[in-house]
Parts: sequence; C-alpha cells; structure tokens
Amino acid sequence: MIAIIDYGMGNLRSVQKALEKTGSDARITHDAQTIKDADKVVLPGVGAVQPAMQRLEELDLIPVIHETVKSGKTFLGICLGYQLLFETSTEGGSVPGLGLLPGNVQRFAELKVPHMGWNRLEFSNPDCPLWQGLENGSYVYFCHSYYVASKDPNVTAASTEYGIDFASAVWSENIFGTQFHPEKSQEVGLQILKNFGLMNS
Repeated sequence: MIAIIDYGMGNLRSVQKALEKTGSDARITHDAQTIKDADKVVLPGVGAVQPAMQRLEELDLIPVIHETVKSGKTFLGICLGYQLLFETSTEGGSVPGLGLLPGNVQRFAELKVPHMGWNRLEFSNPDCPLWQGLENGSYVYFCHSYYVASKDPNVTAASTEYGIDFASAVWSENIFGTQFHPEKSQEVGLQILKNFGLMNS
C-alpha cells in the first residue's frame, strides 16, 4: 500500500488516481499509523512552504515523515512536497523545511513565473529507478515559481532548463523527489509512478 499524505495542500485525488491506474493500492491519509504501516509514502503538495510546514506540524506529521524516511521506506515528494524535502526556502522569508536533503528553495530571478507547462528532463543520473523505460529528454508538466538549489549535485537525478539549469528531480537512497507533476505528465508520468510503485522498500 502507498500512503499519500493529506495535509490539506495538494491535488491528492489526481495523484491517487494516477497511482491506481498503474496498479498500485494508494490511500489518502493523515493518520500516523497508516503512514507508518504503508509500503511506500508520497508527499504531494501545491502552494507555499511556510503554510505547508505549519500544517504538517499541526497534524504532528513531521516526526512521522522523518521516522518513515529513516526506516528506509521508499519516499516520493512531488512539487511542493519535493521542495519540503530540503533545509530552507526563501518563500516568505527564510522558512525551514524538513531538512531531509541539503539545499534550499529559491525564486526564479528575472524570469516569468510560474514556470508552467511542458519541459524536458535531462537525466543527470540515468540509473535512477524512476527513469526505467523512459528516454532522456522526455517531457513532463511543471507549475512552480521556486526551484531547488541542491547543495549536493550527486543527488540530482534530472535537470531542466528554464533560464537556468535546475534540479527537477532528485534521488538519495530511499528518497525521491520531482519538481514536476508526474500525475499530470500523461504516459511519461504514469511510467514514473509505475516505476515508483514497483520499487522494493
């Protein structure tokens, strides 16, 4: 079972439907025990880091997320959920994230925002399990005004060009993250979610 963390910020049902379409049993939940019992966990999200972290704190889910990742369970952050994986965000000042990966979230400078629509993935790490069955240069769907500036280039699984090259996906042991929305990325996105569902935790 894949637990989709519900903290009131995200298109949860579309993520669930996409995972179910690939054959996974996916459940939307904010129950700590259900998350702990899941085989894999997804942290989706749309919006800003500060209210997202506040809501996770109110639901007492921050220690649950840390425990889940520490246990070695396969974990995927999507869009805002991806940005939350890192240490800080400049959105709303200097806001702490979950601190699971080294880096910070910054606003695109002197570029039209949001970066919205289809753009290419350039695989920095073609061995990333998410890319099984996909071609380098595949197009996926983005909608964001902030990007991750990772402090560890080794965790970058793919990059995308939008004025600058930014880390559009990461992979570090059992942690995966995508700045783009696989649930909105048609066949490419479904393949990514299928690959995620087939991984061993």
